[in-house]
Amino acid sequence: MITFEDMLCSYCLRQMPWKIPHQPTKNENRLVIGPPVAHTFSLLNFNKGGIVQHLLHELKYNNHPEIGLRLGRMLGMNLAEKGFNHQFDLIIPVPLHPSRRRVRGFNQSTVFAEGIGEMIGSEIDEKVALRKNATATQTKKDRQLRWSNVQNVFHITDPERIEGKKVLLADDVITTGATIAAFGKEVFKSKPASISIATIADVS
Repeated sequence: MITFEDMLCSYCLRQMPWKIPHQPTKNENRLVIGPPVAHTFSLLNFNKGGIVQHLLHELKYNNHPEIGLRLGRMLGMNLAEKGFNHQFDLIIPVPLHPSRRRVRGFNQSTVFAEGIGEMIGSEIDEKVALRKNATATQTKKDRQLRWSNVQNVFHITDPERIEGKKVLLADDVITTGATIAAFGKEVFKSKPASISIATIADVS
């Protein structure tokens, strides 16, 4: 089996566009979900056609969940070093529609979340939210279509599980922010104490 280490040698890992986990600026407009976002954390800079896009493609489409787990552990270790151990009551991965999950075999956001949770001692719950509609992929859509494509597609199955909790939402990549914003708005309806966001990669 091809592993994460087989895909990226030590030299390649050093060349990856790593970024320090950061908090959003006041002008951050891609993540407007209702309340202020407490923290955003992203491991890598995403550039179209670059090594990170290739890595995410391997993760999502070529059956390599170990990539997401390893990257989650990397981000989780960074967060632990920065004092975020046990700072989140619940990590919620952005859900896939069941039909897409059956095809893929796993949710890439869930394995990423598992890696983070393992390092910072936070619980993962992928059943507290679901994706109601099997929306078309966002990859080739323009900004406006991306936003309209994800409106009203998420549903919280157990609002009491979220109420009063410090919640960390996990996703693979933020480009326009449409998916994570739509999901965050739905989570916010359940009255969490705070919402933070963690992603593998982010378009800066």
